[in-house]
Amino acid sequence: MKMICIFEDGGYADLLPLVYMRPVYELRCGIDLLRDKIIRKYPASKVNLFCRDYLSATLKERTTDAINEIVNGNKGTIFINGRILLNRQIPVEGKEEVGIKGKTLVYARLNKDHSKLMTPEMFLEGKALAKLKGKVPFVKVEDITVFKYSWEIIHENGKQICKDFDDLAEGGKIKGKLYDGVHILDKKNLFIDEGSIVKPGVVLDASEGSIYIGKGVKVFPNAVIEGPAYIGDNSTVKIGAKIYRGTSVGEVCKVGGEVEESIFHSYSNKQHEGFLGHAYIGQWCNIAADTNDSDLKNNYSTVRVYVNGKYVDTGEVFVGLTMGDHSKTGINSMFNTGTVIGLNVNIFGAQLPPKFVPSFCWGASGVFVVYQPDKAIKVAERVMARRKIKLTKAQKDLFMFLYKMTESERDLNRIIQL
Repeated sequence: MKMICIFEDGGYADLLPLVYMRPVYELRCGIDLLRDKIIRKYPASKVNLFCRDYLSATLKERTTDAINEIVNGNKGTIFINGRILLNRQIPVEGKEEVGIKGKTLVYARLNKDHSKLMTPEMFLEGKALAKLKGKVPFVKVEDITVFKYSWEIIHENGKQICKDFDDLAEGGKIKGKLYDGVHILDKKNLFIDEGSIVKPGVVLDASEGSIYIGKGVKVFPNAVIEGPAYIGDNSTVKIGAKIYRGTSVGEVCKVGGEVEESIFHSYSNKQHEGFLGHAYIGQWCNIAADTNDSDLKNNYSTVRVYVNGKYVDTGEVFVGLTMGDHSKTGINSMFNTGTVIGLNVNIFGAQLPPKFVPSFCWGASGVFVVYQPDKAIKVAERVMARRKIKLTKAQKDLFMFLYKMTESERDLNRIIQL
């Protein structure tokens, strides 16, 4: 049996705040997670996951795969970068080789002896290429997408929904219940799974892209879903919602108002009117009524986003909100183009907050106080209990670790400590 090992490298830092509580390969693009797409290509292989050490305890609660174990595959191992969008199989058989794109290690097909040399720290610290140089041939790989920034995932999302649909769905198959008065355009590009209900007046427009509706989904009257789109298991699309192309709504979400080319990771809500465009919303977030984000500047210039301590010109005209896990907005909140909101942030007030709000903050406009971790944990417990999910000790420990890890961000932004 061939072994695959999906690893994180130092590039995770440019995908924060979305990956504070998960490895990079658990980001959603299209219908499922980056990890799922990789594993799907190797159905007969054993899987090992490399991640940052502080994520291992919570990751163990979500998977039965090996985590951060020294690889010892009898037939060797394929190491695959967790930031890639894998839409083809990298051959499991063949001579040893390292695939690189620019300066990024995309994959390494190694024999048993060389596999034993690889550790999670070696990839995270960028030492793997140097370790293998001169021992294994390097080849350039140009046809595999490697995500560096969050907006790249959003812009790829619509195309990936269609590719995932081809892998996962039976086009034209409707297993749920459609009431009279539902309008379908191009049924062959539509899939509705068991237990889902679509109410009268709904328009499912799959004429320009696939629509995948998972198990137990409720689509309320007069909602419009334009493909490509994905609505995850047990999610709800509210009355009159306008879900435009390129949108993925993960599991157990509630979405209403107007949403365009955005990703909701899972267990997050945007139930009311308001606009989100070209946004990535993490897990356990709540977007309050009449919250709006800007995804296009008035002068139509490219958008700059605060990433890993500096502003980066995205080269893109459309970039919206990025929001880390467990963050929330109050009613009538507004966000400027390319705003980044960290982990465990609570934003309220009608004025625009800064374009970067560090993790564990609470406030309005430019006035913030520190959101103490014990209070954040209590809120998370209450929120998760509403979905009959318990916040585990490992997750609480991760909250505390991340609070300390992000302390310098709050100091740099002169946030008042209470």
